Parts: sequence; structure tokens; C-alpha cells
Amino acid sequence: MPLHPVRDRARHLGDLRLLARAGAGVLHAVGTPARRAREGGRPVTILVGHPPRPHDRSAISYAAMLARTRGMGLHVVSVLPAPWPAVPGRASTAAQEAHRERALGYATTVLAEVAPDLPATVEVVPGRSVAGTLLARAREVDASLVVIGSVDEGPWDRVAIGSTGDRLLHAADRAVAVATRGFSTHAVPRFTRATCAFRADRASVEVLRRIGQICADSGAALRVATFGVEGRTMYPPEVAGEEEVVAAFVDQARAAQAAALAQVAAPEGVECTVAVGPDWATAIGRLAWRHDDILVLGSATGGLLSRVLLGANAYRILRHAPVPVVLVPET
Repeated sequence: MPLHPVRDRARHLGDLRLLARAGAGVLHAVGTPARRAREGGRPVTILVGHPPRPHDRSAISYAAMLARTRGMGLHVVSVLPAPWPAVPGRASTAAQEAHRERALGYATTVLAEVAPDLPATVEVVPGRSVAGTLLARAREVDASLVVIGSVDEGPWDRVAIGSTGDRLLHAADRAVAVATRGFSTHAVPRFTRATCAFRADRASVEVLRRIGQICADSGAALRVATFGVEGRTMYPPEVAGEEEVVAAFVDQARAAQAAALAQVAAPEGVECTVAVGPDWATAIGRLAWRHDDILVLGSATGGLLSRVLLGANAYRILRHAPVPVVLVPET
């Protein structure tokens, strides 16, 4: 049942009640008439994990920015805790339907506010594991990307991973994107630059290849950045003077970046940079970041096959990221 983004709320509420009575897992279209972007002849969509509570816009906002840039649709999923043990009776059923109705309304309202121009569907499903349920639905709808928000306990404008996000990252078999806390796209409808965190190994070259092609296709700029922490990610200072060690690290990183870019298709004017500091926060802060940036990280080399498994350095970069991130599994 389609819901128009500007229709009055009273009429929407009646529609939502009908949908809620249809049972868990019900789908409805939102926004513009449904259209499917296709890649290799297959539907392409972004699955969004939207928490079943009001006033949370970050995940849908970030997913909308990515979808607009890539010409995709959205599939929004709110996961409700499955009762354990199941409690029979009309009162229990009514309470579950009321909870489902509210969750459906929360997601539909956010979509109407931040993504009325995008084809989207919304569903509310029960699940004992939010991460497991999101991944299962992503496989079923063939989503190329799963988007979640940061936890409320994290700092504003930073990525903060909670227990659900941690489980999702360790089990995901496809790319996962995480919005910064409080992220909004009211003034930033698309991303116009992607920064690829490059660590000069086979996996990061593959990530660079994939994000370079996306930037070339979408008209976004590309920045390749290598981050280093003095005394931790470099040779020990006793090998040479500290300044010489840093200079050697920068030279090696730049050479590796140039060699990788020679192997991939990328947009013109790629910016290459090396950021070094006494800690990860300082190193990342040495770069200028814009509101329409995203940061792309690859999974750890040697991790589970086709899993988004972060290494220690990638996780530290993630924690200090001032912009939304995309985490790409090793292929």
C-alpha cells in the first residue's frame, strides 16, 4: 500500500493500522513510484537497519545519501525483539501489533522527511538478534549494502559501534555502512568525495579498485589516505632518527598509493595524502573533512573469507572517523 510523503498524518495512520494487522514482515512502498536500479540485470538496493524508536534519522539519512549518489532504492527494516517465551492471548497479540504499528510509523515518517524522492519499502520483522535478522533480510532482498546508525552513547559527529554493530561487522558477508551519531542529509543530499583508507596490501588495493569505479561512475572525487601513528605503525625509532623514520614511512606510503592507482580505474584528479600523528585521533584530524565526505575502510587481511572483520588499526580509525564510513569485506 503506497503512502504519499505529503499526505496528512491522520490518513496515514489509518493505512498503518491496516498494514500492522496484516502481520509481521509486511511490506509497503514509500515515496516516489517504485523503480529498481539494476546492476548486471539484477535489482540493487540498500538495506537500512532503522531502530524502532522516534527521532532517529541518522541511518536512513546516510542510506539516502548513498542511494542518491548511486541511483539505488532503499529497503528499511525495523527489528522488534521476538517475545521469549511466546506469550499467547489477545492482549499479547494486540501489544505486539501496537508496537509494530509504532515502529512502522517511525520509519515511514523519517523516510518522508529525508528521502521522499527515493523508491523505498519498509518492513517490521521480529528477531532475537538484530544483526542476524538484518543480514538475513539483506541476503533475501539481495541488498548490496547494509546501513546502520551509531549508538546513542557515542559522541556527536563520530562513529560509535555498539554490540549490534559489532556483531554485524564480524558476521557480514557484504559491505556495511555506519553513520556518525546525529548524521543528517538535509543540506547534503549526495556524497561528493570518498576517502579510501589505504594500507598498501592486496585487500586495500581491491577496496581502492571498487570505490574508484564507484566514484568514476557517480562523478564523486576520490582521496587516497594512509594513516600512521608514530612509534606504532612504523619502524622503531632506534633504527634511525624519528624524523627519518616518519619521512621513510611517508615516502613508502606515497609510492604504494601511486602503484595501486596505476592498477585501478579512478576518476581524474585523485588526491593522495599521508597523515601521521602521535595518536590516531591526531593523524585523522590532520586531514580536512567535509560534510559530504565518506570514509571507506577494508576488512582485515587474513580475516574470515568474505567477512567484514576489522583489524586493530582499522577499528581505531573507525572510532575516530568524523564522517560516515563504509566497511568493505575482502573478496
